[in-house]
Amino acid sequence: MRMYDLIMKKRNGGALTGQEIDYFVSGYTAGEIPDYQVSALMMAIYFRGMSQEETLALTLAMARSGQMLDLSGIRGVKVDKHSTGGVGDKTSLALAPMVAACGLAVAKMSGRGLGHTGGTIDKLESFPGFTTEISLETFLENVNRIGIAIMGQTADLAPADKKLYALRDVTATVDQMSLIASSIMSKKLAAGADAIVLDVKTGSGAFMKTLEDAVSLAREMVRIGKDAGRRTVAVVTDMDQPLGRAVGNALEVKEAIETLKGRGPEDFRELCMTLGTQMLLAGGAAREAGQAREMLAGALESGRALEKLARFVEAQGGDPGAVYDTDLLPRASLAVPVVSGESGYVTHIACEEVGICSLILGGGRETKESVIDLSVGLILNKKPGDPVERGEVLAYLHANDPGKAAEAGERLLGAYRIGPKMPQKSPLIKEIID
Repeated sequence: MRMYDLIMKKRNGGALTGQEIDYFVSGYTAGEIPDYQVSALMMAIYFRGMSQEETLALTLAMARSGQMLDLSGIRGVKVDKHSTGGVGDKTSLALAPMVAACGLAVAKMSGRGLGHTGGTIDKLESFPGFTTEISLETFLENVNRIGIAIMGQTADLAPADKKLYALRDVTATVDQMSLIASSIMSKKLAAGADAIVLDVKTGSGAFMKTLEDAVSLAREMVRIGKDAGRRTVAVVTDMDQPLGRAVGNALEVKEAIETLKGRGPEDFRELCMTLGTQMLLAGGAAREAGQAREMLAGALESGRALEKLARFVEAQGGDPGAVYDTDLLPRASLAVPVVSGESGYVTHIACEEVGICSLILGGGRETKESVIDLSVGLILNKKPGDPVERGEVLAYLHANDPGKAAEAGERLLGAYRIGPKMPQKSPLIKEIID
């Protein structure tokens, strides 16, 4: 078998066999096939596409390129959730305890953020002492004992995907649907869960800007999951505005805790309820959606979900006291108001710009080596549909550097659009694909 023949075959519109895909994935991972040949193949795939069978074969080959986690030591059905990412997306922090409090096992591998916001691990490290650097044995034991454990992604989890993504990133071949879907799903399959719920974001603050593209990606990933023998469902959700009102690591943790106490923003609570419903259904803990929502509401009202979060934090070295007293979380030294210069209604917020403001303040990473300031971020007082008077506060910037606060404040003011009429509300849940 020669790489030259595979490139030509795909260039001419042919379909690669599973054996051919295994050959190039294993060869490239091992360093036996050069970048320039795999770059050529990626470009051929970009223009010619991949069939459903090819996409599944690529996903499985990448998943098998490293460690495949064996979660058989965990009792019951293991459920995982993945989000394609967005601004203010702290969903796992509230959702995992809610689902675990309803009796399902949540065994999750997460990563750090790169870009305008932190990742789940960064947010969790807002709890003093918390670590995701735990052994697989401890990971499995914690899930059995508490119902939740989150550990960092190991370098040996789908290493082929890491190499291929880095190559695609510099060869303009990232935005091809089969390559995106296989990249996400290879890591999910390697992580070992029985059931996978996908939160696919769409809008100005999402990777998939249009609803059509988000639905296409969701369908592709659901097909891969089911063809691989995993119960898989996707929920396409709005990211045309930040999720909730908090953006920034410790601020998002606080908002997730407030939600577990029954006081969180309506949109964030509804997203957790919707995703949690799908997780309970996929995991067999509920027979129908109404029953699942009642179970989740009961976990919140009884305080069981909040207690699950505290036990989970403590089991991984964190201070559970911060769950009950959020003043123990990192706090910025400044709270700088951003004031409206006009009256009317907030018609739109440029979502990605809000994320960039958090990055300017120090809440995200510009490079992998950047150090995140966990205390900084934004609290949005006004969101689309809210009335606003001239001189009213649109948002507060939580900062430790006055210069960065001034720069972020100017940018955030430019992200707001204010008009004379209340805008039509965009639905949070766009589509559920199962």
